[in-house]
Amino acid sequence: MKTSVILPFSLSLLVCATLPTSAQSIMDRIKQAAKNKANSTATPTAPAATPATPATPAAAPATTATPTDPAAASAATAPAAGAAAAPADTSASTPANLAVYQNYDFVPGDTILFADDFTTTQDGEFPDQWELLKGQAVVNQQAGRPALLLTEGNYARLTPRVKSKSYLGPIYTIEFDTYIPPNGSYGPMIFLENEKSEEGSVHVNESGAEYANSNTFGLSAPYPASLAGSFRAHWRHVAIAVKNSQLKVYVDQFRILTVPDMHNTFSSIGIGGIGGLEQPLIYTNFRVASGGGMNTIGQKFTDAKIVTHGINFDVDKATLRPESMGTLNQIKRILTDNPDLKFEIDGHTDNSGTSAHNVILSQHRADAVKGQLVSMGIDASRLTTKGLGDTKPMTTNDTPEGKANNRRVEFVRITG
Repeated sequence: MKTSVILPFSLSLLVCATLPTSAQSIMDRIKQAAKNKANSTATPTAPAATPATPATPAAAPATTATPTDPAAASAATAPAAGAAAAPADTSASTPANLAVYQNYDFVPGDTILFADDFTTTQDGEFPDQWELLKGQAVVNQQAGRPALLLTEGNYARLTPRVKSKSYLGPIYTIEFDTYIPPNGSYGPMIFLENEKSEEGSVHVNESGAEYANSNTFGLSAPYPASLAGSFRAHWRHVAIAVKNSQLKVYVDQFRILTVPDMHNTFSSIGIGGIGGLEQPLIYTNFRVASGGGMNTIGQKFTDAKIVTHGINFDVDKATLRPESMGTLNQIKRILTDNPDLKFEIDGHTDNSGTSAHNVILSQHRADAVKGQLVSMGIDASRLTTKGLGDTKPMTTNDTPEGKANNRRVEFVRITG
């Protein structure tokens, strides 16, 4: 597959006879749309106008300089034989500044059910945490980061290895980073499944995002022009939030798609799509979590502490990742709504590295969080910091999910 394809997207509700009537027909419709586009010479419709630019926020403190890629300091490993390596990406080491995410409202779930950043999988091998159902996949270095490449399959299909067959509750979140090479791929897909073999899908590509299900329902929306015009050859952060039958899809700092009613509920997920050696589907930094959001806006805060997993840092650094702003915005709102509230910010790590190093790292991370909140208008006297390293794990460090749950930032209420 060597043809670059842009799938059509519309803001209108998609309810027609050509929509899927089964799990397979979701993929068939995408394939047919791609085929139609490949045979056409028409110029794609321009995406909707860019939303109004928000006001410029206060400058970020020195401790939260523009983030760098988690693997930027590591030399890239040569790709496995037969796998396509993405061209060098100058943006891969410089994700969006925190200021760009100032209005971001995505907050990940509070308990991580599945996590894989592919750092523990040898380059050129298939990751143990996944089950391959169709096609081919391999872990390779892509644009400076270890990633899972779906290199063959019309259609490729994988599912996370999770002990429970039905592990999603009514509220959950899905996050991953993706990279669409300059010449290709249809873009990654997330499949939502239930016990009745009913299915929905979320498809993200260079034009926009789409939701469709096997009950002949779908909804889609394009990107703002600023994103659509430069989507390829950059790492993009995709976040999906589900509350009962409502779904929201974010790409980078933008909320792209809201589906008020998916006309179904789901209990597990899969990934897949149309992949090839020259146009692989690429995933990394994959997380599924239960719960999501902190519904304390406008309420008197009385909890002893808030445990967050949405404040993330570059690997082994105290550099805040921009997607952390969703959680930080919520913390700021809680502090604003409760002017007498004071927090001790506690940094926690997993047990990777030495204990002494982890204490220092967690202290620097707690300091970075305080610095960012102060830059957002919170009085510094209301915040103290403490680095606890790996001394207080929430759960085991023997699994990737356990490690991900232990890496956290807690906001402990200061009384008296």
